[in-house]
Amino acid sequence: TGANGGLGYETASALAGAGAHVVMAARDQDKAQRAAERIVETHPAASLELVPLDLGDLASVRTAASTIASAHPTIDLLVNNAGLMAMPEATTADGFEMQFGVNHLGHFALTALLLEPILRGSRSRVVTVTSTAHHMGRAVDPDNPHLRGRYKPWRAYGQAKLANFHFGLGLDQRLRAAGSTSASLIAHPGLSNTDLQARTVREGGGGASAGFFHTLAERTGMSPAQGALPQLRAATDPRAHGGEMYGPRFVTNGPPVRRPILRRVGLQRAVETLWQVSERETGIALDVAGALAALDR
Repeated sequence: TGANGGLGYETASALAGAGAHVVMAARDQDKAQRAAERIVETHPAASLELVPLDLGDLASVRTAASTIASAHPTIDLLVNNAGLMAMPEATTADGFEMQFGVNHLGHFALTALLLEPILRGSRSRVVTVTSTAHHMGRAVDPDNPHLRGRYKPWRAYGQAKLANFHFGLGLDQRLRAAGSTSASLIAHPGLSNTDLQARTVREGGGGASAGFFHTLAERTGMSPAQGALPQLRAATDPRAHGGEMYGPRFVTNGPPVRRPILRRVGLQRAVETLWQVSERETGIALDVAGALAALDR
């Protein structure tokens, strides 16, 4: 997802260059077309496919998932990459807080709707991109997941990125419990100089700290190609295992390495609560055991 720029573009380009058929799922199709043309310039044999996907609209997510599943009965890799950061308060087409809705709920729904073709793949992987900001996030409050009356741009971003972290762990738990050979992994890009920080500044979110992080990313951040390496390693390293997280060696910079999963008190409860809230809000069940049973019928 988000394959038309930044980390998503670099991930799509690297995978296509290595011989994968890449479905570039993105909201802005004009930008996605230009991105695909750039990839083909670098990798003339690239096999690419563009699918419209607005993660802030569950109707779009359903349509995209149906399009992808119809064309591809087997999916080997899903990279949940797209995201927003510290933007002014807004809501999705379905009334969700925008950052939680796009960064987490849209990806939750997409993964659930693509579960059967993912499970059909031999040792398929789902990689969900989080951020070091998940350390400042708080677990989702089931009574107010959209932070109504409590919204602050960085609070919402931390919650959304922690939700990505919890989702990656929870999905792998469910895959293992169901006896699936598929795996769920997490990655974070450290401090990468993509358009993410610039967009936050352009949209007036994040206060003075947004400008600080934008300048820091410009001066000290890794390139988008370097920042994409943790998610590419999580996606392709044959030694990687489900439930692991990959990020830069020095937290914000460095080569991609396996990072420790910090087991906070209440982690499992937070994972289970996130699942309940996600299924309630989207109206979509993510049931690994049920999807596996459907494949056997």
